[in-house]
Amino acid sequence: MVKNKNFIGAHVSSSGGIWNAPINANLIGATGFALFIKNQLQWITKPLDNKSIELFKENMNKFNYSADAVLPHDSYLINLGSPNSESRKKSLNAFIDEVERVNLLGLKYLNFHPGSHLNEISETTSIKYIIDNLNKTIDTTENVILVIENTSGQGSNIGYRFEHLAEIINGIENKNRIGVCIDTCHLFSSGYDIRDINNYDKTMNKFEEIIGFKYLRAMHINDSKAKFQSRVDRHHNLGFGEIGLDAFKFIMNDKRISNIPLILETIDETLWEKEILMLKSFELNI
Repeated sequence: MVKNKNFIGAHVSSSGGIWNAPINANLIGATGFALFIKNQLQWITKPLDNKSIELFKENMNKFNYSADAVLPHDSYLINLGSPNSESRKKSLNAFIDEVERVNLLGLKYLNFHPGSHLNEISETTSIKYIIDNLNKTIDTTENVILVIENTSGQGSNIGYRFEHLAEIINGIENKNRIGVCIDTCHLFSSGYDIRDINNYDKTMNKFEEIIGFKYLRAMHINDSKAKFQSRVDRHHNLGFGEIGLDAFKFIMNDKRISNIPLILETIDETLWEKEILMLKSFELNI
């Protein structure tokens, strides 16, 4: 039986116009890609105009990218679990705006970091705020699946344990609109080992038990500069870090990981084309 193929690519630039992202993805041989759909370091960006939307969709079709292959990422400023009510409100409004932009572009997913408690409230309270804001977002938007990214646990970030993600999912009223993105660097540095087949299987079986592969909508494929269980978020190029290449071979041949974007966020983008080819070479017909 031939394994369903994944969409392999990188988080590409949309500088000069959002319609450039599919062009930049095609240049590196990507079959999928990630992008920011607005400036990730600004709260307010001008609305998407019809021409930008039209050009983006034209280039999606030109280079044969489906909505399933694309993983937009939200702004780094958004904190849905903030202890400050004004910050949460501002974050919610910005998040809803991002979801609406994704929908206008005809895309399917919005990848986001859960949020941070900033050492001012408990993880439990921050998670409750995150759940509340996600339910509000789903109630006021359409179609887009909200994809929670696991974190390394650096600072006060929520999401470094599978249990955090499961608790958030359990609190979502419309579970058709929620999913998970596993970042391999974050996974490793937060304490889930994937360097050898036994530990890989243990980690992925734990993911299935606590969250479930039915919620896996994407992965970020990164090696780690930081040591195992360091809770430090420092990406590296594949094979240059602490994880090593075997883990990525396991991922590319795991039948449970199928038809989703696998997105490089490695630090030297000049290696992306080679890394994409390498990941494709790891795929076996199984």
